[in-house]
Amino acid sequence: MKKKFSRNWIGSKQPRKQRKYRYNAPLHIKQKFMSVNLSKYLREEYKIRNILLKKGYTVKILRGGFKGKTGKVERVNLKREKVYIEGVYNVKKDGTKAPYPIHPSNLSITEMKLDERKRNKLTSRLNIKS
Repeated sequence: MKKKFSRNWIGSKQPRKQRKYRYNAPLHIKQKFMSVNLSKYLREEYKIRNILLKKGYTVKILRGGFKGKTGKVERVNLKREKVYIEGVYNVKKDGTKAPYPIHPSNLSITEMKLDERKRNKLTSRLNIKS
């Protein structure tokens, strides 16, 4: 199989081709994969189902070993499609802590950071008056 990203790829039932598409996608398309569902409260307030995840948002983990924990997003890795959250660490045998990567599909946004100038586009889209 070729390793090149195909812009006119429509879809496939084969998981290997789906994985290949996601792995070889350019960063501007991988950004769209970082979309996370909003909590029920935020969904009702802003009338929107999901939004792109950004550093500083507070999220709740829905799946995995850290299920139920909440924390702020400290880093988003587009290349690996992973999110790193404050307070979620993997403790190694020697006692050191390593950040634990979580896939965005296993998260729910509970609080958004809308006060910065960077997020003006977002606030206008959500019809928030500051």
